[in-house]
Amino acid sequence: MIKKTVIICVDDEANILKSLRTELQEAISNEYLIEIAEGGEEALELLDELLEDGYEVPLIISDHIMPDMKGDELLKHVHVLSPKTLKIMLTGQADIEAVGRAIKYAKLYRYIAKPWETEDLRLTVVEAVNSYLQAKKLAEQNIQCQRLNQELAESVQLLSASERKFRAIFNQTFQFTGMLSVEGILLETNQTALDFSGLQLEDVVGKPLWDCYWWTVSPETQAQVKLAFEKAVSGEFIRYEIDIFGADNRTATIDFSIKPILDERGIVEYLIIEGRDISDVYQELHLRQKAEAELIQLNEALSRFVPRQFLQLLEKDSIIDIQLGDEVEQEMSVLFSDIRNFTTLSETMTPEDNFKFINAYLYQMEPAIIEHKGFIDKYMGDGIMALFSGSADDALCAGISMLQRLDKYNENRVNSGYLPLKIGIGINTGSLMLGTVGGRYRMDTTVISDHVNLASRLENLTKDYGVSLFMTHYTLARLQNPTEYNLRFIEQVKVKGKSKAVAVFEVFDGDEPHIKQSKSATKTMFEQGVLFYYQRQMQQAAQHFEVVLEMNPRDTVAQLYLRRCQSDQ
Repeated sequence: MIKKTVIICVDDEANILKSLRTELQEAISNEYLIEIAEGGEEALELLDELLEDGYEVPLIISDHIMPDMKGDELLKHVHVLSPKTLKIMLTGQADIEAVGRAIKYAKLYRYIAKPWETEDLRLTVVEAVNSYLQAKKLAEQNIQCQRLNQELAESVQLLSASERKFRAIFNQTFQFTGMLSVEGILLETNQTALDFSGLQLEDVVGKPLWDCYWWTVSPETQAQVKLAFEKAVSGEFIRYEIDIFGADNRTATIDFSIKPILDERGIVEYLIIEGRDISDVYQELHLRQKAEAELIQLNEALSRFVPRQFLQLLEKDSIIDIQLGDEVEQEMSVLFSDIRNFTTLSETMTPEDNFKFINAYLYQMEPAIIEHKGFIDKYMGDGIMALFSGSADDALCAGISMLQRLDKYNENRVNSGYLPLKIGIGINTGSLMLGTVGGRYRMDTTVISDHVNLASRLENLTKDYGVSLFMTHYTLARLQNPTEYNLRFIEQVKVKGKSKAVAVFEVFDGDEPHIKQSKSATKTMFEQGVLFYYQRQMQQAAQHFEVVLEMNPRDTVAQLYLRRCQSDQ
């Protein structure tokens, strides 16, 4: 009794299996049985039973994300059990690494994204089944060809005088087949090789192999064939892929080999040449490689709009997995930065120059964030909002690095005749909500929290105080070793809508060396003045700020506090 062949569908969602089975039955009628499995282990048991019972399994279609076994791992096991079974990955959550593993270890035939197009699925399954049958037929023909080749070799030895019988066997092979003398002269070739290039036997017999029409694609090809012959005539079996001319100068790629035939003394008596047209295989491989390259480029391009770290925080493998309303709570550090007086500066430039200026500036700042394990959530004109999911030190070091990079950038601007830039940076640390917002046709990633608003407010405060970098006590409390940084207490800030004040600290590691040295030298005096100020002892506070300004006249915070003291006395 002839048993039907079976197609296996694997998915951990019953509704998807039901839909898939229905569409496959419509696509291939009743020619094949459709078996389903709701997981990798179940699928492997089913496959093992089918193979043991003598069923053929030309195709397996599997999801990737399943609870007991990933799709690429399942297909790898399937390939071990049934190498000839074609594999299709049908999923909405496979990343390029999973697809790559499936291609490498399971010889993946095709990857189709969910939700699939019915016609695309139908055509793919039909093509896959046909490909399986063609491969099966080709394997059978290869076995037959090997048998015929063996018969050919024996016939040459035993029936060299029987030209008619020799050629009858010779011309049965579907491959290109021929025989060479030890001098490289083509003695015989079969009708398949002749028909492929539109040749007659007299066009090639009696010529050196490399001078025959097939190899005149290029001088390099002819030289390659001659070298292959020289190796083969010394007793070495040669096999490689090469391009040849077909009819009407059509180029084809063949799997080409030269096999030396030895006499009873072990001496090469003649050589058998064979070739099999693999142009279709190469075309399919080229298209698959092109598709994979485009997929990699697309993922790289999309990662510039939605950072890879954002996807990781949302526990998404790919941007296509993101849905409106996805969200997660995470403790992070937020960094805001902005160019001082950018509006005034931009008014002196054309729109084109504005874009060039902003991109040149952002190009300098981005590495400081990336190198310290952060990622840029969004650009706001000249402004930057960056997130750090690691330690608070990452965010603070990134801010200091931005200021140091700005100093070097300003040197080039001044040398080119432009004014130097000043920026302000605010950093805060706390619990944030990351997610997606928007509507049906447009959505965006965003971060929502009072801690985000506080970081933005700190960046604005740097303008009022004339300093470069502020952070909150929340960030200070999460630093691994605060004593490694140069910082000083500035004030208590009331956050809108909150009753508890927030302590603000200036970090001046990124200041010019002499300013940094002066602030370090006057830190104690300055903070004592701030303490007197909050105790409403304005005269003592003013005296301390006057001493600070005698040592560091450019201390803008001390100047501001002194004016406050004088106005309140």
